[in-house]
Amino acid sequence: MTHKVALAEAINQLNKETEFPFTQLLRHGSMTVEYFAPQGTDTQQPHLQDEIYVIASGSSAFFCNGNYMDCTKGDLLFVPAGMEHHFEHFTDDFATWVIFYGPRGGEKEI
Repeated sequence: MTHKVALAEAINQLNKETEFPFTQLLRHGSMTVEYFAPQGTDTQQPHLQDEIYVIASGSSAFFCNGNYMDCTKGDLLFVPAGMEHHFEHFTDDFATWVIFYGPRGGEKEI
C-alpha cells in the first residue's frame, strides 16, 4: 500500500486522464483520495460518502448547501454525503485533493 503521494505525482497522473477531471490516487477500506482539477464547469453531483477537500492550488467560489464561500490554496472544506456542492469561478490553476470516507449514504456504521 502507498503511504505517500506527492503533488507532482498527482498532477502527472491527472495529465494522463483523458475522460475525467480527476484521478484516484489512494484507496484503503472506505477511504479514497483523488486529485480533482475541473476545467470550464464543475459538473459534480452529490456523493454517497462524506468528503473533505484540501485546496492544492488556485482559488474558487464554493457552492455548498445553498451558500457560497471563497476558497483558496490551503483551505479545507467538508461536505456531508448527499449534499449539493460544486466549485464556480475557479482560476485556471485550481485543483484540490478530495478525500472520500465512511459508509455510503453518510449513515453511521453499527
